[in-house]
Amino acid sequence: MNTHVSQGQVEAVLVQTPLRRFARAFSQSRLAMLGLVLFTVIALAALFAPLLAPQNPYDLMQLDIMDGRLPPGSRSATGMVYWLGTDDQGRDMLSGILYGLRISLLVGVCSALVAAAIGTTLGLFAAYAGGRIESALMRLVDLQLSFPTILVALMILSFLGKGVFNVILALVIVEWATYARTARASALRERRKEYIEAAICHGASPLRILFGHLLPNCMPPLMVIVTIQVGRAIALEATLSFLGLGVPVTEPSLGLLIANGYQYMLSGKFWISFYPGLALLATVVSINLIGDQLRDVLNPRKRS
Repeated sequence: MNTHVSQGQVEAVLVQTPLRRFARAFSQSRLAMLGLVLFTVIALAALFAPLLAPQNPYDLMQLDIMDGRLPPGSRSATGMVYWLGTDDQGRDMLSGILYGLRISLLVGVCSALVAAAIGTTLGLFAAYAGGRIESALMRLVDLQLSFPTILVALMILSFLGKGVFNVILALVIVEWATYARTARASALRERRKEYIEAAICHGASPLRILFGHLLPNCMPPLMVIVTIQVGRAIALEATLSFLGLGVPVTEPSLGLLIANGYQYMLSGKFWISFYPGLALLATVVSINLIGDQLRDVLNPRKRS
């Protein structure tokens, strides 16, 4: 009987075992799985919005002002059924939500990833360099975190103006400090360990130490923060758009859809704001459920 096992097979087993344990631990939470399924459905709906949406809500040739503010379930003169009603411009609310999810997810994911890249790099560099460089960077982080996030974002957008790129840039500026502080705290614990000293003694370059040794061991808390910050960025974008300083009216988002129906709430046209708000709530809650379970799985104190 041949019992020979190649080195590649051994490495594959060693890699797959932590992944299987992680998947098993993550799947133990029903709320986390519910959040994962819900977010997957939302992400796929946003990705395939042009195929799923009954109309392009921002194509003026497909809109009819006479269909404005129709209640859910109404039928247009052309026979189209507005399952979630229409807004004041005659846009189908279901189509608006599907297209709005694309912008909201784009802003949330891009801002979180860019802020994570910048903040993590600065945090790792501060922990590795130490001294005055670390002190200066941490004082900058403390200054950033001392101001209310929404206030700083409003000030930046009032200067830059509306636009998806400007919103992403504003959110990156207000979010990078959180990653920098977390990365620095994690890197300080790893910096004193023997494998870092051994890498330095063997002449490893600073970039090799930062991104080859420190970063992989600092990833668990950073992954949790990225997950939660995506939901937070989506909520912030919705707030900024609701206040009129987010995305322009030609680029839909959930916050802008909510703002469009706010003035009609007292007149009984609740669906214009209610359904986009429900979609926003479902998106943020699903992301937070994933982040909460991810935090528990990656927390070494809770591992069996």
